[in-house]
Amino acid sequence: MEENNFLPDPPEITVEQLEQCRKTGDFCPILFEWYKFVGHLCISFASIRSDSPAIKTIPPLHYGIFVGLLTRCSRLMLSNVALSHNGLFGETTAIIDRCIFESAVKISWLCAKGTEEFFNRFVADGLKTEIIFKNQINKNIQERNGKTLEIEKRMLNSIENYINLSELDESEITKAKKLPDIASMIEAIDHDRTLYIVGQKMGSHHVHGTWPSLWLHYLVKRDGVFGPRDHNCETHVNQYVFVPLIVLAAIRDFVMFVFPVHPQNLWVTTGSGKSPRV
Repeated sequence: MEENNFLPDPPEITVEQLEQCRKTGDFCPILFEWYKFVGHLCISFASIRSDSPAIKTIPPLHYGIFVGLLTRCSRLMLSNVALSHNGLFGETTAIIDRCIFESAVKISWLCAKGTEEFFNRFVADGLKTEIIFKNQINKNIQERNGKTLEIEKRMLNSIENYINLSELDESEITKAKKLPDIASMIEAIDHDRTLYIVGQKMGSHHVHGTWPSLWLHYLVKRDGVFGPRDHNCETHVNQYVFVPLIVLAAIRDFVMFVFPVHPQNLWVTTGSGKSPRV
């Protein structure tokens, strides 16, 4: 049987490229390639099927959560690659990096907790809002003496589909404990508060458009007057370092959680067939 390479090849950085980066003080070209590599690595692990002989027995929904979060990290990282390949869109890549950070932390947190309760809390946390919306739609229908709009039918069907896939009923969703905040998740996976401040709190500036974000990305001041900044925001070099490290930690935790033994001699089943050794 012909062996397939399960993992993508890491970027080949030449001595000349490294010397050029040292000369200019700009390591973005190298770090950009490693950022892209981690995005590909993430989707490679997300492609391992839960029925692979290498994977321990895990409820399909639980495994699906991991696959979804890993795929989300990969897709968002590759979106940032597309946005920033010419060095721009720093204001947008910062927003996306904040989303990647949160998803990676949740992967590590779920691996650390690992019980059905915490997976159910994760699922229920997203569905509580759906149930509130469902109740509001039904209230509106009642106020129209039972007349249901077509858009309401579609929305109710969509909500029911989400709930059915969750394997929880509405009572279980409503009664489920809230998820802890990201700060508590980070503490639970043995990181200090610095990671929370840098990844979550500072990242929130870019999501919510606070004053530091406005001044950093969207404003200039000339002759005492504020005006819009030109479209010249670079993706900061630190983004190419920080996010891949967090995602790599999440991949490591996922691997340690789903493989019951060291997987070096096991086959894994991916979406494209069998691949040897993880």
